[in-house]
Amino acid sequence: MKALIIVDVQNDFLPGGALAVPEGDRVIPVINELSKDFDLIFTTQDWHPANHCSFAASHPGKKIGDRVVIDGEEQILWPVHCVQNTYGAELAVGLLPKVITGGVRISKGTNYRVDSYSGFFENQRKRSTGLDELLRQHGADDLTIVGLATDYCVKATVLDARDLDFKVTVYRSACRAVNLSPDDGATALDEMEAAGATVYSEPFL
Repeated sequence: MKALIIVDVQNDFLPGGALAVPEGDRVIPVINELSKDFDLIFTTQDWHPANHCSFAASHPGKKIGDRVVIDGEEQILWPVHCVQNTYGAELAVGLLPKVITGGVRISKGTNYRVDSYSGFFENQRKRSTGLDELLRQHGADDLTIVGLATDYCVKATVLDARDLDFKVTVYRSACRAVNLSPDDGATALDEMEAAGATVYSEPFL
């Protein structure tokens, strides 16, 4: 069975948001069109406590973009974003009601000590989000994964999905990258393909 996984299309990642992904809003019409072909939809959301370890504000003397080590894992520091029960953490208003109210929501990054880029696991992989189990309960083995951002949460979700032996398709036009370095998005797509995902580079719309 096929399932659509929509990664972190939240207000804080759109233009004007706390951690805006360039052109992040342009994935919305593509995802809305894609969603019409799926009966099984999952949406992931960063759902951080206010003191989350990924926030530069949680580390006195540190700034956005710095890297720190937490419990043996390197962590890049971001602006405060997607704090639980705030507007910034909500799914983008422009998504179809089918996505916002009909999809199964997966919250991630809820542990203040561990970030969670992937929709499947915390970064240290000590805890599952439950997405894998839910997909298998529904008999889903063929995933289309889209959303924000290509070089972080989309990539991590795709790589974990392949590691879990799911078939994966990615539409470039339904993803956008942070691109801290100019080629990060393209490199991430190459990594997904190398892991066995099918990446469609032509525009979906």
